[in-house]
Amino acid sequence: MLAKVLHLRYIAFGMTIERYILRNHFGPFIFSLVTLMFVFVLQFLMKFLSDLVGKGLGLWVIIELIAFNLAWMVVLAVPMSVLVATLMAFGNMSANHEITAMRASGVSLYRMMAPVLVASIVITYLLYRFDNDVLPDANHKAKVLAIDIQRKKPTFTIVPGLFNQDLPGYSILVRKTFEHSNDLEGITIFDYTQPGQHVTITAQRGNISFSPDYRKLIMNLQDGEIFELSADYRDSRLVRFNRYRIITSTQGFAFERSPDNAFSRGDRELSVEAMNTIVDSLKRQIDQARQFIAQAVNRTTQEFLTGKVQQEAIGETRKRFPEFGPEEMSPYGIQIRYRRIPLRAGKTFQRGESESIAHSSQQSSSGSLTYSERIENAIARIRALNSTIETQLSQIEYLRKQTNSYLVEIDKKYSIPAACIIFVLIGAPLGVMARRGGFGVAGGISLGFFLLYWACLIGGEKLADRELVTPFIGMWIANIIIGALGIYLTIRVARESLIINWAMLRGLIPKSWRSPITEVSGEYER
Repeated sequence: MLAKVLHLRYIAFGMTIERYILRNHFGPFIFSLVTLMFVFVLQFLMKFLSDLVGKGLGLWVIIELIAFNLAWMVVLAVPMSVLVATLMAFGNMSANHEITAMRASGVSLYRMMAPVLVASIVITYLLYRFDNDVLPDANHKAKVLAIDIQRKKPTFTIVPGLFNQDLPGYSILVRKTFEHSNDLEGITIFDYTQPGQHVTITAQRGNISFSPDYRKLIMNLQDGEIFELSADYRDSRLVRFNRYRIITSTQGFAFERSPDNAFSRGDRELSVEAMNTIVDSLKRQIDQARQFIAQAVNRTTQEFLTGKVQQEAIGETRKRFPEFGPEEMSPYGIQIRYRRIPLRAGKTFQRGESESIAHSSQQSSSGSLTYSERIENAIARIRALNSTIETQLSQIEYLRKQTNSYLVEIDKKYSIPAACIIFVLIGAPLGVMARRGGFGVAGGISLGFFLLYWACLIGGEKLADRELVTPFIGMWIANIIIGALGIYLTIRVARESLIINWAMLRGLIPKSWRSPITEVSGEYER
């Protein structure tokens, strides 16, 4: 009977089951999206309020900053809204026994989920396009605008009785200010802009203002005097005035916009195509560094095998130190006349001693190196090769980290939109099991999965950046875990009727925290 009534209800409204299910999702999706965006905007304002207050920024600049940051908020809020909407829609239909009626009419849970999955695939594609095409430019413009705001100094304020040194080269002391005007009284200005003089300006009253472009500060003084004293304290001059104007340049008080290309783009400010190009370039640099290491090792090995090392050392030494004879040279151009040289086991001699080895068989007048010099030269060449290898390995490590960071960001651009599909898989069976379609229940269940998802996402990103896991695993582990759980619950709920035992969960709450309504509803359910 209930199935027949439900079927007549669909006919009366002129819609199919698929349209009816999607209609139940539309309202909760919009509501949760607006709510989450409001929470994100509120959090953003609370975080950056200290950077915005007191700088005299126009309303349009603040609106523009919020608008640019709305992009990343949309990317995070849409998957969350899909989960909340799925929980609320299926929970509401389960609470109204519509799920039971559909099953009695031969409609399986898979068919109920089919239109929602199709809609989630469409949302996933649109979110990916937004994440890839709109978000990078929005992030870059938000960064440039935030840097411009940080560079702007707060509005010029003068506190009575305190020195103001915001203007370079001036120190200003005012005895009295007026709240609703720029008028001042009891003004003392120390001018340090003239290196050879100490200048002190005093005035009974005056006013201060900026030029329209905030590039000049104008101080109009009345009834005062200027006292100038030379650096050696020998010459001085006193000038009295009725009106005196000081115009000085200001830096940082005007809000100046930087062009979009003023700052380089980070990985979160690039599209997938741009990051893939950079990754290919980094991989080529890594291959070149590895080839350089292999060539250096092969070249040094060849030189050792062919004896080229010794010949190059002798030739270089003769060029740099022609005054020494062949018997007095080391491979590095150092006189070795008094250097101890091993001759045979257990005994060493010095050049110039009675037992001379200057023309021994170890070193002939033709310029061949001694045994010890060949060893030294080989060690030096090995050390140079080791230094080259270490430098290239450090470069390879840096390039690998850069590559990983870009690969992580590329996978993130796919994994976050794909969460819309994953959340449908987990939200539909949980909504059927909950049998409650209120925002509180949906929000409570969603919160737990949000925390799990973002913990896995952030943790995976950190592990991938440290090369402990691959970028793919780091960015997709959350989708894999929640998706596997969703598929399992979907199969179980489709085969049998599973219900969340709220009475048992309510028993975990301390009695002092329970409300009378909660107790009554619990008794009713039992």
